[in-house]
Amino acid sequence: MLETKKTRVILASLALTATTVAGFGVSAAAATTDQQVPVTAPLEATTPDPVLRDAATLSRGTERPAISAADLDALNVRQKAMEGQARSIQAQQRAAQEQARRDAAAKKAAADAAAAAAAKKAAADQAKQAATLGYSASTKDPRGIAKQMMQNKYNWGANQFACYNTIIMAESEWKVDADNPTSSAYGIPQALPGKKMASAGADWKTNPATQIKWSLGYIQDRYGTPCQALTFRKAHNWY
Repeated sequence: MLETKKTRVILASLALTATTVAGFGVSAAAATTDQQVPVTAPLEATTPDPVLRDAATLSRGTERPAISAADLDALNVRQKAMEGQARSIQAQQRAAQEQARRDAAAKKAAADAAAAAAAKKAAADQAKQAATLGYSASTKDPRGIAKQMMQNKYNWGANQFACYNTIIMAESEWKVDADNPTSSAYGIPQALPGKKMASAGADWKTNPATQIKWSLGYIQDRYGTPCQALTFRKAHNWY
């Protein structure tokens, strides 16, 4: 348990009070009479309390007057009050620590809930984008983009992707800025001329998704499927 300065002062005062009572050598029986009880034990501390201050000023080696029953009662009342005050401070400290624990737990729960809500929203946004564009925005590899578009937009599976990959590897090796030096063919699908791909997006020169979107639409319109386009290319060396 953490101790405050106030608690330490109270506990020190309690110890001094007990020492003072013991120094007077008063028994429970003697405290109830007017009997004089000699006390020779020295007092080692001083206190602002009037009764204790007077007792502390008695010289060493001399007989000291017995503490009266009224003074003893006053000391007992004071001691009990200080003990009660110490218990109250300790209870307040425990309550403060418990409140701090509850506050920290509530803060963590709120942060976890916010993170979960953000993750859920991000997943919903990605799903919406995938439904609209045909691929997830988190996908950066052109091959991954093509696979998702082929599946989501055209219901083309692994076999059709294999045919499409064969075409693209021969045309550009999936390089978004592939530029044919002998013609105006450009990009992943080697569109001829490259500006044809502007129909799929203004960023056709740099965005692989835009180039793939145009390419798949071109293949479907002209050949039906990537595998049919590959058959034509093998026969004519272009598609």
